[in-house]
Amino acid sequence: MSFQDSVIYQIYPKSFRDSTGSGVGDLRGVIEKVDYIASLGVDCIWFNPFFPSPQRDNGYDISDYCAIDPSMGTMEDFDELVAALAERGIDVMLDMVLNHTSTDHEWFQRALAGDPVYQDYYYLRPAQADGSLPTNWVSKFGGPAWAPFGDTDLYYLHLFDPTQADLNWHNPAVRAEAAKIVNFWRARGVKGFRFDVINLIGKDEILRDAPAGTDDRRMYTDGPDVHTYLRELAAASFGQDPDAVTVGEMSSTSVEACVGYSNPDNAELSMVFSFHHLKVDYADGQKWTLMPFDLAALKRIIDQWAAGMQAGGGWNALFWNNHDQPRAINRFGDVERFRTESATMLATAIHLLRGTPYVYMGEEIGMTDPAYTSIADYVDVEARNAFNELVSTGKSPEEAFAIVHSKARDNARTPMQWDASAQAGFTDSAPWLRPTNQEAINVEREEREGRILPYYRRLIALRKELAVISAGRYEGYGLDHPDVLAYVREHEGTRLLVLCNFRGHDTSIEIPNEFVGGEVLIGNYPAPAPGGTLADLRPYEALAVLSTAATAAPTTRH
Repeated sequence: MSFQDSVIYQIYPKSFRDSTGSGVGDLRGVIEKVDYIASLGVDCIWFNPFFPSPQRDNGYDISDYCAIDPSMGTMEDFDELVAALAERGIDVMLDMVLNHTSTDHEWFQRALAGDPVYQDYYYLRPAQADGSLPTNWVSKFGGPAWAPFGDTDLYYLHLFDPTQADLNWHNPAVRAEAAKIVNFWRARGVKGFRFDVINLIGKDEILRDAPAGTDDRRMYTDGPDVHTYLRELAAASFGQDPDAVTVGEMSSTSVEACVGYSNPDNAELSMVFSFHHLKVDYADGQKWTLMPFDLAALKRIIDQWAAGMQAGGGWNALFWNNHDQPRAINRFGDVERFRTESATMLATAIHLLRGTPYVYMGEEIGMTDPAYTSIADYVDVEARNAFNELVSTGKSPEEAFAIVHSKARDNARTPMQWDASAQAGFTDSAPWLRPTNQEAINVEREEREGRILPYYRRLIALRKELAVISAGRYEGYGLDHPDVLAYVREHEGTRLLVLCNFRGHDTSIEIPNEFVGGEVLIGNYPAPAPGGTLADLRPYEALAVLSTAATAAPTTRH
């Protein structure tokens, strides 16, 4: 598949469809729904991990990279799933979590048993001379990033949960193991790979404290060795497939670094995920806070990444939602008054940009954050840790819960809502995480009378029909407008103006003369019309207008 004109659908298998009555989704549940997936028009499915795991971090703590967790099915189920999708022209993308392993993994267990070969698979360090931990780094899940290594005087590095031990990529044997894992799945027909927090693998050999008052992430993120290791991994595995599609999840990264990771001349990755646009509702850059999103910052970041990646020959993975983010519709839209309009506006903003769009399961029917009322409703270790930390620093339980409820990863992990039944058509028993509004929001209802699902199908089809969307250049427009995200796409004389009102009130924006009276390619209100030199947009309205001229002068950036 060509990743430029593709759309990728993300499935969190644990929450997609339970075929056994266990309350946990599985591979056969996905097999049951392949016709629905195919009906969306997507080209590939990214599956979150379904490998054996103690599930301390919902499968991102892997204990065996080359097997299927029994709760998810068997290898035969996986092979059947790959074949069923292939029959419908859909490829498979697997999640490769290669920055760290579970402490249950055989490698870590052999290291604990004293095997020096496997001890060099991890970052093991003694305390500093003053008895303090090897570095002052903080785990991304809270607390120190070091834990005691068995009954030795050493500590092991874990940038995430203590059960997720960071791998030492300086060791050639670790890099060879990574290629071996990728090749195992390539041999089973897998053509796509998503690499979890892959820009953290280039840590220095000598690990140092972060200077006082600085962000410790600078000490281990986007190191120069990441490029070297990715090129080596590509050459030894997926880079041997002309039609392989790869994406790297980049933590706390930069445009410059991501140009390097995704410029095809560097032979590293097809595209990258970055997250800066999803931090515009973080007060002082801190996740566990409450604040309205900053539209000016959102527009600036989208423009910087679209223009910067284009200038450097890089490629963006485009998304609002995934398994690690609360539902974007709750963050950037109005789920009470304008759920349909909010959902379709957000989809328009992303799908018509330069890059490859990702649709997270349930997004295409306008699923929202669950109406949970207690921290006990949440399963995720990060959310529970954050709640306890907020309370310990003086927040009331009510204040702490309000914050966690707005940002928790489990908000996106509630079961896919197939119908209005008690368990949303996800399972016949008690689900591992409960849905809360499936009576109003479900696939069955959307298929029958909804506007969101048909709109997604049209956006996905347009990317394949029009080169201006899949291959066109990006130009920012109306960057100072207080309500509207706007941009122009251009390809071989065809020009497309995209307007997205991010507000729950009417607004207007001046449009260039070349688009006055132009053809409305798509809009999320009935009978949209661009009007004259002013486009009058209704709450959360999205509009894409083709230029009236076959060729036109470049639109001036505002």
